[in-house]
Amino acid sequence: MKLNSESNILAENKILILYFLNKIDKAINSNDLFRLILPVKELNYFYFQQFLLDLINNKYIASYYQSDETLYEITTLGKNTLLLTQDILPGIIKFKVDNCLKESLNTINDMHSITSEYTPIDEKSYIVTCSLIDNGNTLLELKTFAGSRDTAKQISDNWEKNASEIYPKIINLLTSGNEK
Repeated sequence: MKLNSESNILAENKILILYFLNKIDKAINSNDLFRLILPVKELNYFYFQQFLLDLINNKYIASYYQSDETLYEITTLGKNTLLLTQDILPGIIKFKVDNCLKESLNTINDMHSITSEYTPIDEKSYIVTCSLIDNGNTLLELKTFAGSRDTAKQISDNWEKNASEIYPKIINLLTSGNEK
């Protein structure tokens, strides 16, 4: 069966998603997957989401909820389908994926290693959660009260910019006992 050009583009984009998920070989959220794909092939975000949904509905990709986000990974059926169809992907696309993937994954992992968010308790107070994660292991998670949105934002921004300096100080304080 010969695909027309529109069908070929749709198939190519879906296979590209499967190709990325197979190469990554771990669960990833949709925004990070989109960030990985974008340098390789310019793709409309809404089409990307539709392709992802189609792949899930056909059981080529599994999705599950973990730590307040939905993660996606390729299924065995998706891997088998990829083996049969990856020739549809142009060689230049595969080459770009293989060359860009490692650097892009490191950037995404670095982004996820230091996180902070603030959640309103009421109109004037917030809980700020600051986390430091290394290779999927939580090294530190700190929750604190902030009396205003500005203070919550300041704590959050400061953590994201200076976590590498703050973390050792906290650990030092926690392990030093009563010494000053």
